[in-house]
Amino acid sequence: MSLRVLVVDDQGIVRAGFAAVIDAEEDMTVVGEAADGATAVVLAAELAPDVVVMDVRMPELDGIAATRIITGKENAPRVLVLTTFDLDAYVFDALRAGASGFLLKDVHASELLDGIRVVASGESVLAPSATRRLIGHYASGAGTGFHSTSGPDSPGSGPRELESLTESQRNVLGLLASGLNNAEIAGELGITVGTVKSHVNALLRKLGLRDRVQATILAYDLGITRPNPPGADHL
Repeated sequence: MSLRVLVVDDQGIVRAGFAAVIDAEEDMTVVGEAADGATAVVLAAELAPDVVVMDVRMPELDGIAATRIITGKENAPRVLVLTTFDLDAYVFDALRAGASGFLLKDVHASELLDGIRVVASGESVLAPSATRRLIGHYASGAGTGFHSTSGPDSPGSGPRELESLTESQRNVLGLLASGLNNAEIAGELGITVGTVKSHVNALLRKLGLRDRVQATILAYDLGITRPNPPGADHL
């Protein structure tokens, strides 16, 4: 089935460019376009896209607020935030709002398309610079209290929820937060990729998390994973 994509950007030329690139792919279809966050919220509900490519700075309702509303609904689409502004506040706010990825607009078309496919599959993707700063944020001790919830007022998962995880699920969570993909986790633990996927799905469900980005942030918050020196390119 073709991935259904909603493109949101207040600049018509930029929006049309992204839409053209996405629509040219055999496995993707642009089902709608929006010039502001308020329209994006309405279209996301009406069109049921698989992925929303979301700008940050827009009139009426910005991309962060729109992301929070969209991802807070049942059967919500994945949101890939795409912005010109490589600022810490945008990265952190986008992830807190429920985005599954954060890329800069100057990425190559192939990276954008890969990013859409990655978040649609339930994985997460971050621009290398965003990943380095996110890890550095925790390495400096500034990450305390930065919970991986879908909204700023939602309670974060804590030790009590972690007690529900099996030892295998805890191991997978630690490796996932270290930046390893499913195949790499499988290699580290000597299990199949399918088993890794089952563990990931189970731990996300038990902890009430949306995706791997939220799981990674929670692991940092609770000290399950200690940040390494910046350098990793993907979550």
